[in-house]
Order: sequence, then structure tokens, then C-alpha cells
Amino acid sequence: MSAIKPRILVIRGGAIGDFILTLPAIAALRRQFPQAHLEVLGYPHIAQLAVAGGLADRVQPIEARGLAGFFARGGTLEPDLMDYFSEFDLVISYLYDPDEIFKTNVCRCAVGQFIVGPHRPDEADRTHATQVYLKPLERLAIFDANPVPRLSFNPQPSTLNQLALHPGSGSEKKNWPETKWAGLIQQIIATTRWNLLLVGGEAEGERLRRLAAVLPPARCSIAQGLPLAELAQRIQSCAAFVGHDSGITHLAAAVGLPCVVLWADTLEEIWRPQGEPLVILKEITGVQAISVEKVLNELRKLNG
Repeated sequence: MSAIKPRILVIRGGAIGDFILTLPAIAALRRQFPQAHLEVLGYPHIAQLAVAGGLADRVQPIEARGLAGFFARGGTLEPDLMDYFSEFDLVISYLYDPDEIFKTNVCRCAVGQFIVGPHRPDEADRTHATQVYLKPLERLAIFDANPVPRLSFNPQPSTLNQLALHPGSGSEKKNWPETKWAGLIQQIIATTRWNLLLVGGEAEGERLRRLAAVLPPARCSIAQGLPLAELAQRIQSCAAFVGHDSGITHLAAAVGLPCVVLWADTLEEIWRPQGEPLVILKEITGVQAISVEKVLNELRKLNG
């Protein structure tokens, strides 16, 4: 790579969890090439986490219209994007590109080195996603990198008596029943001194409001639809987190929160959030069978 100031581009689409599971690879690049300009081509509302956490210098939107030509065999390439890609000494792409059409077109732009990473793990291999996304970096002599996603932000005022709860996910089949969330919340309010921070996206607003409606306002607040970096800072100072198999749970683990995770049927050995302390709760008959008492007991153990 260039001896002046090498420029590295990581291309990563996907949802919140996919991006967070790729953070160890981005962090490894940052450690290996501390003087490099490291950029992410991705969804800005997600990839901003890498910039806010000091792992990347800039994010560019992957939705740029001109990129479509790069996915067509022999496609017409927009000059501005050709110039953009040509600036990089190293490009690592985690895009779905089975026929390497995108790679071929980017290499027409006179980039330095292009490394292809997997879009998703092969579930038949049963290797954790973070290890799968780190594997391509062995071509750069990066071995034994820390596979645990880590994000660190400026300290916020401590709220150690506050629990962060995320009663949603990207799929209803991953969710614990709302009635059980209500039961857990009522038990926490009745039997502990913890206050609650209910977390969710725009689509989960009604659920959050229903759960909060019967609670004392002084003991419950809602964080809905916050930018991810702001949400990460907000939950970083909480005592613990309870959530499903979701991107927000991966985020909570990455900022170091003790986590209780209500697990459905995703392959745990590939997709479980990384971090300690972290407890996965699951039942043979499904996530809906997990009891309120079991969740409450694990929370109490996590917090001594």
C-alpha cells in the first residue's frame, strides 16, 4: 500500500447485526494500519457506528444510484465513482457478488488490492460470523484478531440502576410475547429498585407505549428511533440489557453491557452476540416458552 497515507475501503451492506459482527474486521484493519484513512461504503445510519466509535474515518452511502452499473457485466461505470474507487489502495468487499461482477468492475478503476469477503457465513460450517468475516484479512497477515465486537463512546452520566429493555426485533417470530414482557416489567418495578429504559425503532413505538402506560413515569423512559450512535451512548451507561436475537442486542453487547438474550431458533454458534457477561435463554418449544421468572433470575445474577 501507499507509503504516504494508505487508503482503505470496507464495503458492507446488511442489517445492524451484520454490520456489528463485521466490526472486529474493521477494528483489525485499524490496528494493523493505524496511519491509514479507513472508509466504509455502507448504509450511513448503520455504518456511522464505526465512525462514532473511532474505527473508521468516513462513511459513504452504498445507495448511490451510479453504483448499479458496477453490478452489470461489462456495465457502464460512472466516471465519478471510477475516480472514487481509484483512490483506494485496498478494497475489502462483503457484498453479495457470487460471479465477482462487482469486483471485476471495481478493478477496472485501477484500485490497488481487492479482497472478497463473504456476504454471510455458510451455516453448514458452524463457524461464528465474526471469525468468518475476519478470515479474508489473513491475506494481509492479520491473524488472531480479537473476534469480539467492541464499541466505546464518551462516558455518559452513569445510570447503573437502569435496565435497558428491547422488546422487539426484525422478525415477530423471534419475539417473546408482549404479555410476558409486561409481566417482567411489572415484576422489576414491584421487586427491585431498577428503573427502565424501553428501547425500540419507529415500528415498535406502539408496543413501547403500551408497556410503559401502566408504569410510574418516574421509573420508566422510552428511547425510540434514536440514531444508533446516540442509542449506543444512551444504553452504554445502563446496568444491563434484555432483548431478543436482534441488531440492538448485538449493539448492547458491543458497548459492554451484561446481556440476557431471549433466543428463538437462529443458529446460536454462528449468530450469538459476542461479549461477557452474556446469557442466552432458550427453550426447546420456542422463545414464547421462556418464563418471566427465569429472565428475572438471570438479571439478578448478572447484577450480583
